[in-house]
Amino acid sequence: MRLNIAIAIATAGRRELLADTIGFLARQSRPAQELLVCPARYDDLDPACLDGFPCPTRIICGPIGSSTQRNALLDVTDADVIVFFDDDFLPAEDYLRELECLFCEQPGVVVATGDVLADGILGPGLSYQDGVKVLAGAGPNAQPPSLTPTFNGYGCNMAVRMAPVKQHHIRFDEHLPLYAWLEDVDFSRQLAPHGDIVKATRLRGVHLGTKRSGRSPGKRLGYSQVANRIYIMRKGNISASQAFEGNLRNVAANLLRSLRPEPWVDRRGRLLGNLLALWDWVRGRVDPERILRF
Repeated sequence: MRLNIAIAIATAGRRELLADTIGFLARQSRPAQELLVCPARYDDLDPACLDGFPCPTRIICGPIGSSTQRNALLDVTDADVIVFFDDDFLPAEDYLRELECLFCEQPGVVVATGDVLADGILGPGLSYQDGVKVLAGAGPNAQPPSLTPTFNGYGCNMAVRMAPVKQHHIRFDEHLPLYAWLEDVDFSRQLAPHGDIVKATRLRGVHLGTKRSGRSPGKRLGYSQVANRIYIMRKGNISASQAFEGNLRNVAANLLRSLRPEPWVDRRGRLLGNLLALWDWVRGRVDPERILRF
């Protein structure tokens, strides 16, 4: 069975890196049927980087924000499966081939996320060259097929079966603005009643975790870390204990590390945003969209 697979990238503020990523995507041993790119701003994409790509490409216009941009990508595709890659995610060359096998052999899977061999989001970030080296060093895909149930897809590489998305009108929540912290969790949990969410060991890649971003630094991101969890909890897509534990973890990390912050993280800005969100929660005014007024 041959699936129609679309690659979708919502991007902001990473013009040069995006060009590198698109060049790397051209190496897929099983090409996609379509590459869709939604830049936050006109200058976030050099159209020349799409020249010669081994499948049709489209540039999609959408309002700034991860959720709104991803919804714009959902709206234009007729694919059987759409795979969302971050603009700093490098998939192994067999990623789409393995993805097709998975979705053909496992009709109950609605969301699949891969094995991230290295994740720069946990540190200062990886360069493009670092990511390429990690994948080269990993060698051929020798892992036996293995699917593990997981709570949500990881937004940097998240493949979605489109039939239930269309049937149940599932969308990324646009009340989570800009970076849209945890929009992948919320979207996955909307799909959870309609099938399985899995992590697949044979879907491999590297997330560069590039820190230069056009979305939400410092105070904005810190506010979102707390406010978005509370909002998603109230929707019923995470539990109260998940919201409490996640918020406690973020606030504690920002508090402790604000004493000696890493050069690549605005810890004090994040802590201020955390405290503002907690204060708004106490007053009954917490709102993820407040960051648009900062």
